Amino acid sequence: MELFDVIQKRRSVRVYDTQKIVEKEKLDQILEYTNLAPSANQGYEIVVVEEKFLLDQIWQVSSGQKIPVTAPLALVFCANEKRSSEIFGARGKELYAIQDAAIAAAYAQLAAVNLGLATVWVGSFKEAEVKKIIQAPDPIRPVAILSLGYPAEHPARSIRRQISDIVHRDQFK
Repeated sequence: MELFDVIQKRRSVRVYDTQKIVEKEKLDQILEYTNLAPSANQGYEIVVVEEKFLLDQIWQVSSGQKIPVTAPLALVFCANEKRSSEIFGARGKELYAIQDAAIAAAYAQLAAVNLGLATVWVGSFKEAEVKKIIQAPDPIRPVAILSLGYPAEHPARSIRRQISDIVHRDQFK
């Protein structure tokens, strides 16, 4: 699929085909392409969650949106604040590690679409609870969760702002 086609096709999918599992080869491909995402110093970690009881716990501590409870797996993108701060100091810890995790998650979304899979970005969750569920050590901070699976729905594109409303030339006016 062409890049622009992938971007056009990406949607936030919340209902997944429970009869289809994500093949290991496809998951591996997604992770390989995620690893190619631009990054300050790869100040992120990814936890692949496949165990149903752990997924259920993650969705229970996620709030503010429809929860993708039928997804066969989730990818939890975490900022590795220690790794980023070792090179970039406070800015690395407070910003670059989070940016690295977010960019990696965006690449994972596009790779998934290219392989016929779907995701939804979950950003509303109880961070301390997710950290506990995935047993993340202290310098690791969950930033985003992607549900991942085969879509059982094909939602319409969400309404977007006009380019003229979001783009500013030279300065805000």
